[in-house]
Amino acid sequence: MEIPLQKISNPAIEKSGINLFILRLDKIHPTISGNKWYKLKYNLEEAKRQKKDTLLTFGGAYSNHITATAAAGKEFGFKTIGIIRGDELASPNPSEGGEKNQTLKFAEDCGMKLIFVSREEYKNKNSSELIHSITSSLTNFYLLPEGGTNSLAVKGCSEIISHVNIPFDFVCCPIGTGGTIAGVISSLRKDQKAIGFSVLKDGGFLKNEIEKLLTSPLPPSKGEINTSYHFGGYAKHTPELLKFISDFEKENNIPLEQVYTGKMMFGIYDLIKKNYFPKNSTVIAIHTGGLQGKLPQL
Repeated sequence: MEIPLQKISNPAIEKSGINLFILRLDKIHPTISGNKWYKLKYNLEEAKRQKKDTLLTFGGAYSNHITATAAAGKEFGFKTIGIIRGDELASPNPSEGGEKNQTLKFAEDCGMKLIFVSREEYKNKNSSELIHSITSSLTNFYLLPEGGTNSLAVKGCSEIISHVNIPFDFVCCPIGTGGTIAGVISSLRKDQKAIGFSVLKDGGFLKNEIEKLLTSPLPPSKGEINTSYHFGGYAKHTPELLKFISDFEKENNIPLEQVYTGKMMFGIYDLIKKNYFPKNSTVIAIHTGGLQGKLPQL
């Protein structure tokens, strides 16, 4: 499968001497897009091997993983159940807590059953009590963790770099749970470095999560977690971020969303301005898809 590697054109970047490319994983599949294709690949194989008929998973209101799992279930013949953070989202009436967004509508249209739990309950999503209360009537389900991140997801994401057919020095990706960057780091050469841009506020804990997935400490020379470009936290944004995305799209004809890839690209541009990358470096940015979460006005 050939994934486009598109050069980014910008006068400031060209003046800096940095070569910036974006790996268009958003092009990999119309609905199972970006890194989620790789996270689900081996998990779906395992679910079939175990003869499971239902995929059960967790996510927030704008979760790329929820939509990708719903789409994969529809395409590959699995029933799907999504445990969604925020019981106020269950109401279709904005005056009663908010309207379902495009992410959740898409998941339902794919046949996913949505179960809304309070944010307090969601914090204990991995507890046996919560899982049992939801699955007591199910007999044949395959459990996917939040964001789809587990060892099989890391195995799938380790294949992403194989689509980069040019020499490079840095590879960047947005991170929510750490599975994608763990897979990427596992496939890098010694002279290459990964930079993960946390989309979560207070995302410093992600370093420990990534080390658990890698089963080894993360050397600074191999990977780094940048927590400076979350714009207020998960699914939060500012006028500055939205303007950057709009300008970027006009200049490069590449769609971005404000939850993940938009924040990463803003961070990369800012680091280039601050001379973070050595001159003549080649930087690869991974477009992780998720365009169903793009704001309508963008």
